[in-house]
Parts: sequence; structure tokens; C-alpha cells
Amino acid sequence: MSEVRITSVRVIDLRFPTSRESIGSDAVNKDPDYSAAYCILSTDSEFEGHGLTFTLGRGTELCALALEYLAQYVKGRTLASITDDFVAFGRQLTDDSQFRWLGPEKGVIHMAAGALINAVWDLYAKVEGKPLWRLLAGLSPERILSAVDFRYIDDAITRDEALAILTASQTGLADRIATLEAEGYPAYTTSAGWFGYSEEKIRRLCREGLAEGWTHFKLKVGGDPAEDLRRGHIVREEIGWENKNLKPLDPWWMEEPTNPDDILGHARIRRETGVRIATGEHCQNRVMFKQLLQAGAIDVCQIDSCRVAGVNENLAIILMAAKFGVPVCPHAGGVGLCEYVQHLSMFDFLRASTTLEDRVIEFVDHLHEHFLDPVVIRRGRYMPPQRSGYSIQIFPESLEKFTFPGGSAWQT
Repeated sequence: MSEVRITSVRVIDLRFPTSRESIGSDAVNKDPDYSAAYCILSTDSEFEGHGLTFTLGRGTELCALALEYLAQYVKGRTLASITDDFVAFGRQLTDDSQFRWLGPEKGVIHMAAGALINAVWDLYAKVEGKPLWRLLAGLSPERILSAVDFRYIDDAITRDEALAILTASQTGLADRIATLEAEGYPAYTTSAGWFGYSEEKIRRLCREGLAEGWTHFKLKVGGDPAEDLRRGHIVREEIGWENKNLKPLDPWWMEEPTNPDDILGHARIRRETGVRIATGEHCQNRVMFKQLLQAGAIDVCQIDSCRVAGVNENLAIILMAAKFGVPVCPHAGGVGLCEYVQHLSMFDFLRASTTLEDRVIEFVDHLHEHFLDPVVIRRGRYMPPQRSGYSIQIFPESLEKFTFPGGSAWQT
């Protein structure tokens, strides 16, 4: 690995016209085109690193431009010079003395950093010949911690506390890997509950989901309260009351019930309603997650694979959640988010929380056909990937077709 050198970086503005069928629609995002700022790290070897950050269409060009700027920090470097001190590399991306003013550690810049860091991890796993979840599971506690930046979070979890979690998780690791490979990781589906779907389509998709083995369903709400309740009853009528789990509908959790930056607001809603609260897909960095946990504001930690700065920052968040005893149930869907987050949840099970209790990964059944290593779902569970890498590489023909604005998909 020490001899693999990154020679160039290609950045692509990739967009899929999903708004034509209301895929991904909710009360706020009514017409999303699932998109990504996508990068490819070329090397002087047979290996490439692929990474992306998920977007919704307009504005993807901003992430792509930020990604092109940050790419200067990997060009010409050996892979080992990055992975031997991942924290130092992450700070290069986030601490640029002028560019960081546009963040710092938030928004477009941070999402671009996530795409680049994820691409490095994809390259790392391919060079090691392992899927990312297995690479992470097999790393020593000290090696994992070399990727975790404790700056601004050591009042919530110290390096020694994280080291203790990672060291303890080595006990029983082989048995957990065997369980994961035999049974998979629990999941829930959002495919039936998009905001723009008709009643007929919701009912049909619920019935199809039950037949395929799903027991957890998500419904998008946030519009007219009476209409939300009506749609909620549609789902309940189809899936029954025994499947998890508006309070009258007995939800397992209510997701992001107020502004995603309102930490104390989430804490108040949780305290005054008694409903389990989940949030995190729009949480901008590890510091905000720290405060959500410290404030007792969430029952479910919804990490996102590329809203924060990639694998590195998600390792920090997963370790904090393990210390606070809050289950990690990632946000997924979009372009490649399912492919990504399965690895993070599997790491959580294998090396952090060491449990599957109250844990599920979101699943959305869209766009997986564009990936070399798409997710495999069996009876409502993610089966662990076996191909080396971070499962994010998209077929060249898909990259060509859906590049914006020149791809053939955008010529009509």
C-alpha cells in the first residue's frame, strides 16, 4: 500500500431525473433529482478510489467545484501517507485557512470533504482486498483511532474511553461476523411512503413490501396534519399493528420533527411528547451530534454517510453513540447511500455497540442497478458485501449517461 500513489482526480456532476416520478419527495423536498458530486482517484497501480456526496439536483455543481478544490490535497500522495495519519489528512481538508471560512466543517465544503475521504477509504479497502466493513472490523483499536478526530468532542468521549470500547469489542468479534454473514443486518423500507405517492400506490407498495419480508416501514409526513394522519392510517391498514413501529399510529420513532439544527427543540419535543425522537441526516458535524447526545435530545442517531466528513467523522459519531447507549440507525436512499451506510452499521455492530437490538438501516429501492456492487436485501435485511471497497463504484456507462448537463439522460 505504501507504494500506491494517487496521480489524478476526476470530478463528475452526476444527476438522475427522479423528480419525474416523485421519488424521494417529502414535505420539504417536493421535486428532488437524486444526484451526487462524484470523484475518481486514479493511481499508478491497478486500483481506483471512488467517492461521492449525495445532493438533490440544483447546487450539485457547487459541491463538485469544492471537491475539485480539495482534490489538490491528494494528488501526488501515496495512500499510506494519508491512512497512517487520517486525522492529519482530515484537518488538511477542513482547516484550509481561507477556504474553511465557507464552512467551517459544515455545508457544501464539508460534504465535498466527505466525498474525498470516502474515496480514499474505498481505495484503501480495494488495495487491502476487503469490503470496507471487514477492513474496519479487523483494524486494531489504535489504527481505528488514528482516523478519529477528538477535537471539540473530548468532553463527551475521550480517546481512552473510545479505546476501551474498541478493545472490548474484540471479544466475540468472530461470532458477530458469523451472525452478520448468516443473517444480515435488519432494515426498514421508505420506498412505500414518499410524499408524492397516491393512495393506490402506497397500498400496493405496502403489500409488496410485506410479501418481500419487510416489517418496518417509513412514511413521509409534515404537510397538512389531517392528510398526514389519513396517509398514516393507509399504511397501518396495509401492514397491520404488529409491524413497527402522529402518536395515534404508534410510530417507532418520529424523525426530525423540527429544524435539524435545533438541538434543544428536539430535546423539548422528546421530553413533552414521550415519542421516541430520531434525527441526524442533516446534522452537519460530530460536534452537533455530541450536543444532541449530551442534551438527551434523541433516542435514535441517524448518521449519514457523506453529510459529515465521510468515514472518519462517522467513526467518531458511532463511538459517541455507543458510549451514550443510543442506537445508530442510518439515513440512506438517494444515490449510493444504502451502498455506503451498510458498512458503517456493520462496523457499529462489530466494533462499537456490539448489538443489533433496536437497530435498522434505511432502504430505498432506487438506482441500485447503476452500481458494480449494489446492496443485497434478503427478507428485509442487508447482507454484508463481499466485493472489496466501499460499494460505491458506478458503471462507466451510467456515469456517461447521467453526467449533468451533457449526459444523454438530460437531452430530452
